Amino acid sequence: MRTTLVRNIATLVTNDPTRGDGPLGLVQDAALVIEDDRIAWVGRTADAPAADEAVDAGGRAVIPGFVDSHSHLVFAGDRTQEFNARMSGQAYAAGGIRTTVAATRAASDEQLGANVARYIAEALRQGTTTQETKSGYGLTVADEARALRIAAEHTDEVTYLGAHILAPEYADDPAGYVALVTGEMLNACAPYARWVDVFCEKGAFDGDQARAILTAGKARGLLPRVHANQLTYGPGVQLAVELEAASADHCTHLTDADVDALANSATVATLLPGAEFSTRAQWPDARRLLDAGATVALSTDCNPGSSFTSSMPFCIALAVRDMRMTPDEAVWSATAGGAAALRRTDIGRIAPGARADLAFLDAPSHVHLAYRPGVPLVNEVWHRGRKV
Repeated sequence: MRTTLVRNIATLVTNDPTRGDGPLGLVQDAALVIEDDRIAWVGRTADAPAADEAVDAGGRAVIPGFVDSHSHLVFAGDRTQEFNARMSGQAYAAGGIRTTVAATRAASDEQLGANVARYIAEALRQGTTTQETKSGYGLTVADEARALRIAAEHTDEVTYLGAHILAPEYADDPAGYVALVTGEMLNACAPYARWVDVFCEKGAFDGDQARAILTAGKARGLLPRVHANQLTYGPGVQLAVELEAASADHCTHLTDADVDALANSATVATLLPGAEFSTRAQWPDARRLLDAGATVALSTDCNPGSSFTSSMPFCIALAVRDMRMTPDEAVWSATAGGAAALRRTDIGRIAPGARADLAFLDAPSHVHLAYRPGVPLVNEVWHRGRKV
């Protein structure tokens, strides 16, 4: 195995407090060694060991690659008109998903695969080295299965979301659709997925329906995650904690009991500020969750309806400006927090044994991600030990 030394790093974010200062484990004037696709050593440049080759970081900051633990990339078409109407005063509602369902069903496998590849590449250029994505725009057995098959060609973090909304054909038969999602559709989709998800929300699935869907998924070996409490107060967060879901995503409308449940569980509160930006909705209160002791992740929720962004740096800036997070907390949540939401320990940190996923910033500090919003600061990206 060849080794690569990266030296002259102004600030290295390790996310390992045992290796540097504060919760981010910051190391100044730092270096690291990559062996094959893993981190082999981390420390100060002055203490760096010899390696087969050396790379000069040029006084840039280096952070772990972003971990985007919530996106919806298997789709066709866009919803420009809906966005334009919303920015002109119309309210956001879950039913807009049906527009994308129609376009996705009509698209070819090649078109859908090209779209997924495009958005993953777009995110990679901005520092995202791990991408979760979901089905949910097919809502038939065949279309959900092909969505997951296509997604699995591009990422290991694939989520079955047959329970996104009721399929149009079942608008008057919700029980029949739940039976389909927990039966024939689940059987067809489970081989391609790691996770099962449900949109537990007014206009989508209620608590009893969501419990049945998640329980059936668990019985097939899929791990649960939940779209919870986005549009209104509801049972989603409590259900996520009850079923030991890896994450409750959105968490915009929380009672004190919801916050306490998250703080006293292993369920990560994944916040999606792009959705609030794109819908002009109430911002999640990250400060309240963090002060209570909950684990918080940040993600893009990249989708054509309510958050059409693949930019984790943009979401970091929003979280700091409008969700009362500190820059350190936002960067941690976009890296280590996302890894926790995917129950991964090999990503989201820069420490020996971790996968060598790195983002180099055209700045001396990670704080610039919030300090200079909208500026393309990611200078280069390393994925699995290789510059990409």
